[in-house]
Amino acid sequence: MSERNIRIESIDRQAVEDQEVEIVERKGIGHPDSICDGIAESVAGALAREYLDRVGEVLHFNTDETQLVAGEAAPAFGGGEVVDPIYLLIVGRATKHYEGQTIPAETIALRAAREYLEKNIPQLTVGEDVVVDVKLGEGSGDLQEVFGEDEVSVPMANDTSFGVGHAPLTETERIVLEAERRLNGPYADEHPELGPDVKIMGKREGDEIDVTVAAAMVDEYVADLDDYAEAVESVREFVDDVAREHTDRDVDVHVNTADDYDEGSIYLTVTGTSAEQGDDGSVGRGNRANGLITPNRSMSMEATSGKNPVNHIGKIYNLLSTAIAEEVVSEVDGIRDLRVRLLSQIGRPIDQPHVADVQVVTDEGITVSDVEDDAAAIVDRELANVTEITRSVIDGELSTF
Repeated sequence: MSERNIRIESIDRQAVEDQEVEIVERKGIGHPDSICDGIAESVAGALAREYLDRVGEVLHFNTDETQLVAGEAAPAFGGGEVVDPIYLLIVGRATKHYEGQTIPAETIALRAAREYLEKNIPQLTVGEDVVVDVKLGEGSGDLQEVFGEDEVSVPMANDTSFGVGHAPLTETERIVLEAERRLNGPYADEHPELGPDVKIMGKREGDEIDVTVAAAMVDEYVADLDDYAEAVESVREFVDDVAREHTDRDVDVHVNTADDYDEGSIYLTVTGTSAEQGDDGSVGRGNRANGLITPNRSMSMEATSGKNPVNHIGKIYNLLSTAIAEEVVSEVDGIRDLRVRLLSQIGRPIDQPHVADVQVVTDEGITVSDVEDDAAAIVDRELANVTEITRSVIDGELSTF
């Protein structure tokens, strides 16, 4: 065992699954905040890979201040139009000059943003429905930390900050996360009328779970009000089926509850996102690093998306703490609920946190002392391999939102 500062203790609350009231939210990939997260992370990955290709190292950059200003649209059954385009501004810092090389950081960013939008928000026509701008200030020309192709040095933390992770997911958390991912995956492939702006809120009171879905419908694929009502009911049935895969509790699913059919007020869009009609967005205002917004649990306010994956604690420790929590719960029996908090100290190696605090709720008949040695060993192992987080993020293997 290393001399890393790892603490294992009892948590100061009930397991979330046992609490009387639980609230869970996920903003889908087409939500304005998630669009900003996705583009910021897409640009970050593109810059990191370009730096590796050109100089063999990841240079200094951050793109975690991306902003979206909503447009205006006139949806109509069978197809409407965007009246004023969405405006999206990629803001941050990037190294543009290094050892005699000029690196076209803003061109790289624009290309990555366009490719991300075309893949994930296909109804948006870049340059017409959405205008993408980029303002990347010059980053430091000095290499902040080295992350080469062949060897990895453990970098120093860029900030005194913390990350939080937890496991296992509760039934309500799994329902919310899985429902959005599958709606924006296999379901959307078969139902083009469903836009990617799907927001899901889960509420559990005792053993009763309510799931509220806001699902943007694409007008081009909706012929009339009856067609819209069928599309809404289809989403409701699908989410209900997903929920029942994860729980035996009572489940009630509601979709587009603000609709007023008598007044003709429905969630119909041209592009599949509320960003077309007055809903602005910003990086870090949506899902945390595990893909959920969980007020029953501790959360970091850091924006994970768009940050440099080499030494930016706001990214690395949120992803790492989540991975550690999942590994401990997977490998150690007797843990009902677990929270990991990793605190950095600026200038200290990122594999040597100021403290790694692991708090557990154990199963009945199990004590903290029964699990602490195994849990601490896993924390130590994962910290020693912290640079794998960097590699996975650059390769696009880890989601940050």
